[in-house]
Amino acid sequence: MEGASIRPDDGPAGPGLRIGELSRRVGVSPEVLRAWERRYGVLQPHRSRAGQRLYTDADEGRVRRMLGHMRGGYSPAVAARLATAPPARAAPTAPPGAEPPAADLPALRDELRDALHGLDDAGAEAALDRLLAAFALDTVLRDVVLPFMADLGEAWARGTVTVGQEHFATAVIAGRLHALGRGRDAGVGPRAVLACPSDERHELGLLCFALALRGRGWRVCYLGGDTPTAAIAGVADKLDAELVVLGAVRAEPLVGVADQLTALAASRTVCVGGRGASAALAARLGAERLPEDPIAAADLVSARRNP
Repeated sequence: MEGASIRPDDGPAGPGLRIGELSRRVGVSPEVLRAWERRYGVLQPHRSRAGQRLYTDADEGRVRRMLGHMRGGYSPAVAARLATAPPARAAPTAPPGAEPPAADLPALRDELRDALHGLDDAGAEAALDRLLAAFALDTVLRDVVLPFMADLGEAWARGTVTVGQEHFATAVIAGRLHALGRGRDAGVGPRAVLACPSDERHELGLLCFALALRGRGWRVCYLGGDTPTAAIAGVADKLDAELVVLGAVRAEPLVGVADQLTALAASRTVCVGGRGASAALAARLGAERLPEDPIAAADLVSARRNP
């Protein structure tokens, strides 16, 4: 049989499914299913005589098991391993669908902190690898990355970490978040344009929001820090974006372009978030204020679109 090998218990039931039908059954886009096939081997199709890739009931079952593990908090990589493991080893030592013991998270968080404060690039990347393999991305962002960055800012203000340490940690974490965001504009979901306004270069919160929003099915066009309002508006028009989100840790960059943002908010939905986005300023701009927590903000945006 041509194509990927099929396990003994994975024989085709009937003629097989095309990826579009499998997508409709499991509620996962064809693009994501193909990515899971390439990266994790969750799908193991055979080919018809005409060369079409066909999927079996066993493929559907593995996808559903993977989705169940992800809903329980496992990262896609770990969920895929559990879904494709032989039956005798399929269940993790923890209850099915549960994350690893909570005690593991503080230990890994401390490992990451020590590596970053010690300017240990390889150690920090290894700690991030272990976190992302063991926990869902939202968990890593909410319980590790965001608290660490808040603590780092306070430590810098107290003088207990140097400017070099602060810049190093920010660069390592930003680099990993950018890497995780590759392909964030893929799929068929609604489009959002994300940016920091001119003179605002602190973008880690916005990066976390971009990843959380992408995980909820949105297509994200990420413009990053210090972006002129005209450029934001031009991209939003070209993509016919449903949503524009600006992040700022200081109010001044938003105030400096208030008139331009008010005009933008008159033509499409605009949200502002971060410490610099007060309720009064959002009202002045005609924008919606998002929670400062990027994960909660992504939940709010998605819930309002799909009540």
